[in-house]
Amino acid sequence: MELGIYSFGNGLKDETGAFEPSARATRNLVEAIALADQVGLDFFGIGEHHTKEMPASSAATILAAAASITTRIRLGSAVTVLSTDDPVRVYQQFATLDAVSNGRAEITAGRGSSTESFPLFGYRLEDYDTLYAEKLDLLLALNDSDTVTWRGTVRSALEQAVIVPQPEGGRLRIWLGTGGNPGSTLRAAQLGLPISYGIIGGRAARFAALGDLYRRASEEAGAPLENRMISVGTPGYVAPSSGEAHDTFWNAWHTTMSVIGEQRGFAAPPRAHFDAESHEGGALFVGEPEEIAERMITFQRQMGHMRHFLQTDVGQLPHREFLRSIELLGTQVKPLVDAELGGEASAAA
Repeated sequence: MELGIYSFGNGLKDETGAFEPSARATRNLVEAIALADQVGLDFFGIGEHHTKEMPASSAATILAAAASITTRIRLGSAVTVLSTDDPVRVYQQFATLDAVSNGRAEITAGRGSSTESFPLFGYRLEDYDTLYAEKLDLLLALNDSDTVTWRGTVRSALEQAVIVPQPEGGRLRIWLGTGGNPGSTLRAAQLGLPISYGIIGGRAARFAALGDLYRRASEEAGAPLENRMISVGTPGYVAPSSGEAHDTFWNAWHTTMSVIGEQRGFAAPPRAHFDAESHEGGALFVGEPEEIAERMITFQRQMGHMRHFLQTDVGQLPHREFLRSIELLGTQVKPLVDAELGGEASAAA
């Protein structure tokens, strides 16, 4: 099973409580991607937010910078908020990333879990579903041909438009990203796309039923075998001891949940809730290396996914702790997972 990291960027604060320049968060991400490549991780994804807490708003740019100092790690979005972006520019940016990385680029297209990009780019939340459906249709058309004719209602039509650059391999790997909506699961299967689930809370195993639904629907739709893949992103943090991991990540996780709760009108969950979800069976993969490897192996056998990647740098987690967690994931967790699963996970979906 492939292992990796994803991030929205981590806006850190100085000793006065003010946010440091967001440029530092960007440079921190490039450093983290380089380390992930060095320690043998398989994937690094950058999501899209537009806040001081999570300032990574331009995934392709950061990943292209990292491509020049890495050699093997796959680089992708996690996710691109397609509803409020232009599919032509998204495709061109990631095709460019694919060129400079020698074929390591991926796109995960989703709706996004927050809505700040809608007013920022002049879109209406009332058009949420139409924007996503039409723009996904255009993105897939762009991936099928270097000359595209397309018509919809959310942007200007294209008539035999030439799209450059093109990936040397012919097509980009495009995932459909979802937080667990059954309709999105069916959409991915019917479109013949691999699916990426973001699991941010609750019991991880509840997603196994969606994995089964995806496999059945993909088979019924005749989706290409090479596209029938499942990946999973969860919060997670690895430290030398389980106690240290839980105490350190609790502070970061609680900070993030407090900010999100204030924005969305709910109280941040207490430590007991965090403890319940960060131990066996929960969606928060927090602990020492052997514990995390065992939990990942157990979950893979329930879910049947081929990639598991962790969101670690949240809520003012110090950058040095982020880097240490990446190193432990690559040097200690991954060898244990590889030794137990072997090629079992790669063909599971």
